Amino acid sequence: MHLLGWLNDTERDILIAVATTAAAALLGVLVHRLLQRFVLAWAQRSGSDLLQAIIRRTSRPAAYIVPLIFILIALPNIVLRDPDMPLRGVIVHSAGLATIAATAWAISALIRLWADIIVARHRIDVEDNLLARQLGTRVDILARTATILVVIVAAATMLMTFPSIRTIGTTLLASAGAAGIVVGLAARPLFENLFAGIQLAMTQPIRLDDVVVVQGYWGRIEEIHSTYVVIQVWDLRRLVVPLAWFINNPFENWTRRTANLLGEVYFFADWTLDVEALRAEVPKILARTKLWDGRVQNCQMTDATAQAIQLRVLVSARNSGDLWDLRCFAREGIIAYLRDHQPHALPQVRFDSPAPNELADRNGQVARTSAADVQKVRTVKVEGGIGS
Repeated sequence: MHLLGWLNDTERDILIAVATTAAAALLGVLVHRLLQRFVLAWAQRSGSDLLQAIIRRTSRPAAYIVPLIFILIALPNIVLRDPDMPLRGVIVHSAGLATIAATAWAISALIRLWADIIVARHRIDVEDNLLARQLGTRVDILARTATILVVIVAAATMLMTFPSIRTIGTTLLASAGAAGIVVGLAARPLFENLFAGIQLAMTQPIRLDDVVVVQGYWGRIEEIHSTYVVIQVWDLRRLVVPLAWFINNPFENWTRRTANLLGEVYFFADWTLDVEALRAEVPKILARTKLWDGRVQNCQMTDATAQAIQLRVLVSARNSGDLWDLRCFAREGIIAYLRDHQPHALPQVRFDSPAPNELADRNGQVARTSAADVQKVRTVKVEGGIGS
């Protein structure tokens, strides 16, 4: 200690506190690295992929937690001439706050790892991915909600370490009427969407990769966050919708149970169309493409007007994307069939044209009538002039 004789008591205590903090942090870093290598090597020898993933995912927050724990253990036990030195309290308090934050970080990393493991075990890029989308949606929403709760609890715990905050909290609890109303109104959208997310995770009216129609927009559920949903519209735009909207408003879900859908193809034809021949041709047209799943096909006359008849061809496909292409393919094939095999059945406009002699007689009668009307008008004008 004679080396520090040229320092006064306060400077000596500060130097000892800083040196102790640095030494404890360095020792904590060394211990963390040794433990990480040992546990990781043991996990590799045992072949536990889960344990290896946990170690890798928590290695970064643990690199802060272990040194901070060493600081919290070492610093209060050092001998100072001034036990009540403010610097030691500041360092201990700061280390405690950092430990709480790093622990919350590690817990969040474990929650995210749990979600990733469950999602990885169920592939979503297969044709029958209903179960995978159900689990993925539920796990993703619950993981995000749990992460938010961990952050809220950690922040509240950190704030409660300040004596002044605890005093303010006690005062607010004593007069929590007006404050509770104000805070509740301010936080209503946040908590409404959070609870809506939990409800969506449980009931699942929507899932990841679902095909939905929201306010006239057709698209797929691309992301489900804690408070909002991102829908990729067919033209690659993104529609951002609050989670609570899906609870309070009706919308279309085209993949709620299965992805296969029915589609309609409408077209007009002349009254001379041979409907039976077209009805026999429709399966042949659909059989030329893999877009048709082979389940449903039908051709019916749905309307008849004075000018044409309307027909509907009903087709089925595995998903909405195939259905759109199949409808276009069927429409093109039917038009090509009518053009090549029943050109007389293409839509036509008819009008009645009288014979030339009849048309001449009608024109002469109209001319005589017009001349008589003109003479009558002239007579009325002359008589009117004389009367005036």
